[in-house]
Order: sequence, then structure tokens, then C-alpha cells
Amino acid sequence: MTTTILLIVFGVIGAGIIYLFLTARRLKNMPETAESSKIVTLNPVNFQQQTKSGLVLIDFWASWCMPCKMMAPILNEIAEEVGEKAKIAKVNVEEFQQLSAKFSVRNIPTLILMKNGKEIDRYVGVKPKDFLLKQLAKNQ
Repeated sequence: MTTTILLIVFGVIGAGIIYLFLTARRLKNMPETAESSKIVTLNPVNFQQQTKSGLVLIDFWASWCMPCKMMAPILNEIAEEVGEKAKIAKVNVEEFQQLSAKFSVRNIPTLILMKNGKEIDRYVGVKPKDFLLKQLAKNQ
């Protein structure tokens, strides 16, 4: 009886490990999502100009970050939907470490919502499209 229980437990653990390995492998090979032409790429030179007026949702991301890759299509859709009501922007934390340090970004993806140049909210991790659209609408 004890042997049977141990075999079942090890079988479940083994199946879980195989599942995690295959999922990680699939995510690692996930292709990069083409960026919408409506998403603005921010850098230290254009940051203040692009964020000084209106509503701007900024995605702090990195190319190696799997959750960041998951956010890319969501942000593309949001950028297409909101049009002129809000600006969707991205900051690559590997390229522009000074910007991520300025905003104390410790985890990615971090989404910072700015209004007229001031941070008004922050979201860490993968967020659904509906949630982000509600936040943008609420802060218009």
C-alpha cells in the first residue's frame, strides 16, 4: 500500500516536472511580437517630451523577459484601440537603465501610468487588456 502511494506521488511529481519543462521550452521559443506603429519607444532623449502632456502608459520591459513577451500583443491591441486618447510607450530596461532606475523599476514588466508628466499609477506583472483599458478610461 505504501509503495503504491509512493509510486503515485512520484508519478505526479514527474508529470509536473515534465509539464513545466515543456512549458518553459515553448515560452523560450516564443517569437517576438511585431510592435504596433502606434507604440512609442522611449529613451532618455525623448522621454520628457513624450510624457509631459496627456495620458501615457509606459511598459518597462526586456527582450529576455517571458511575461514581457506575453504583454506585447496586449499592448499592441490597446494602442490600436485607444487611438489619440492615450499614448502607449515602451522602455527597454537593458538599453536605458537610467530610466528604469529613475522610476525605481525593480520587476518587469512594470507598467507606469503617467498623466501630464507625473506618475499616477503603477502595475507590476502581466495585466489583462480589459483591466488596462479600464485604468486608462478612469484616468482620462
